[in-house]
Amino acid sequence: MVKGYLLVNVYCDTIANPVKGAIVKVLKDDNEITRKTTNEDGQTNKISLETVDKSYSLEDQNLVRPYETYDIEVSALGLTPTKINGVQILDGETSIQNIYITSIDENSEEVVSTITPNTLWENESPNIIDPEDTSTYVLDKVIIPEKITVHDGIPSNTSAPNYAVPFVDYVKNVASSEIYSTWPKETIKANVLAIISYALNRVYTEWYRSKGYDFIITSTTSYDQKYTHNGTVFESISKIVDEVFNEYIRQNFRPEPLLAHYKSNTSEPGNLSQWGSKELGDKGYNYFEILKYYYGDKINIAKAEVIQGSPYSYTKDLKEGDCSKDVYKLQNTLNYIRSSYPGIPIIENPTGLFDSSTTKAVKVFQKVFGLSQTGIVDYKTWYKISYILIAVTKMTNSVYS
Repeated sequence: MVKGYLLVNVYCDTIANPVKGAIVKVLKDDNEITRKTTNEDGQTNKISLETVDKSYSLEDQNLVRPYETYDIEVSALGLTPTKINGVQILDGETSIQNIYITSIDENSEEVVSTITPNTLWENESPNIIDPEDTSTYVLDKVIIPEKITVHDGIPSNTSAPNYAVPFVDYVKNVASSEIYSTWPKETIKANVLAIISYALNRVYTEWYRSKGYDFIITSTTSYDQKYTHNGTVFESISKIVDEVFNEYIRQNFRPEPLLAHYKSNTSEPGNLSQWGSKELGDKGYNYFEILKYYYGDKINIAKAEVIQGSPYSYTKDLKEGDCSKDVYKLQNTLNYIRSSYPGIPIIENPTGLFDSSTTKAVKVFQKVFGLSQTGIVDYKTWYKISYILIAVTKMTNSVYS
């Protein structure tokens, strides 16, 4: 039997509050397979689990589900027991399961949620919104929102909950719910850019808000993209999203991000075929060639002008030997984040010189947050540090306010 891998992160309410010493049980058919204890940064070690051969995720078939599923139970002193059913494991891939648990009160019961199947495995509902219909409400520039409000149902379902999801996490969730991480990297990148563009079009045009709704996008493919609350995210997809999260598709020099429709299989013009994009990736097409194949030669890739919630703008890569104000900010920021993530080694007496202790701290940060452990603070590392800084700052302010 082939193997996949699982990494579990446990947080109390927010990513700024990792839970040390949580007991994580992995179950199959109610039988315990293994149990792990989270470290000081709220993480388990990678867990090796049996799954289905990779070949089933590389062909369009409906006979064998191309991934195995497991259930996870989490318990920790003073926190509500939580169970996630249907965690997905693919051959040779690392699945990342973030689990948010809450404090116990007198009414606390075990919290249980179930991850729904990947859209390529289940029957996907056809999109029923006219892609040419546009809103008269538009922002004055394209922004990457700090969070995107997702309505977990069709627009008219007023009882469905809204979730305020960090934008980058939203994109990782949707991509992991709609394609397979075993596909070629260029195919994944093309699909991720389509997902980002579609979501940013909803943000830019304020599509739903212009119609009186209090959300930005829905979680259903009948209207938008599939967001799976508490869904599994795949490491290879996560890394690609971190690289391109502020990029989007547009036509010519039109200001708005393209409402980039896509379906599992389609011959309709202007719609990316997910399985078709996989075949093009197999043939050696790069991500831009794949996108042009479906959306035409007049498209280009643009970058958002504003990234909300980031206290510092990225300027250039920082590495050992550099000496600057940006390095000084980096050192103090990592020391501040360390209040929540003590596994990150302290940088004694920050001076603005990127020394070996700074490299070590950066590598540990990159490891904790699923980035390549280069020790270099590149674009994606800088913005991940900024994101965690904001989360820790908000938690600290709420505690002492």
